[in-house]
Amino acid sequence: MAKLIFKERELVFKDDRIIIKEDEPDPEFELEVMMSWEDSLMKRHAEVVCENGGDILEIGFGMGISADYIQELNPNSHTIIEPHPQILEKLREWATDKPNVNIIEGGWYEIRDQLGKYDGIFYDAYGDSDYKKVKEALPDLTKEGSILTFWNNRGEQSNNHEIDENITYEEIEVDPPLNSYFNHTTYYLPKVVV
Repeated sequence: MAKLIFKERELVFKDDRIIIKEDEPDPEFELEVMMSWEDSLMKRHAEVVCENGGDILEIGFGMGISADYIQELNPNSHTIIEPHPQILEKLREWATDKPNVNIIEGGWYEIRDQLGKYDGIFYDAYGDSDYKKVKEALPDLTKEGSILTFWNNRGEQSNNHEIDENITYEEIEVDPPLNSYFNHTTYYLPKVVV
């Protein structure tokens, strides 16, 4: 069977994680999309992306952890882009009492021309095949002095987006449970000033 793209995969929502439903012979195998151990990292990402206040773009909703923290920081607007139908359902329910939230369904890169310019962007999009296009899209999505931060799963001061200019890393000690996507003891939180 061909590997399906993320938005076509069936997800299972547990109390502390989102996993991709797999037809694996090993019932103990889980392919995690996001886990609750990331809470302190999502809080810090929210603080960084909201340093300028104003209009915030969040690419990927996941469990909504970062979105909750962004909302606590009272941005003027909070645009969230999410392609997965099951997560969109949870996002819409979450946003019912948040008038500053704008939900956009689909892939961020396909609709980038319909977006505005933002004071901060948080990119945490599981399974996004357009992740290498973040750098080229920044001029169209950012104001002068905008801040970009993104999930960095490498456990070092590097990134999949190949952004080297105006980037700094904050070291954060973590102790994640064994999982399929991040098993390091130091997380390097990236901050790019555009």
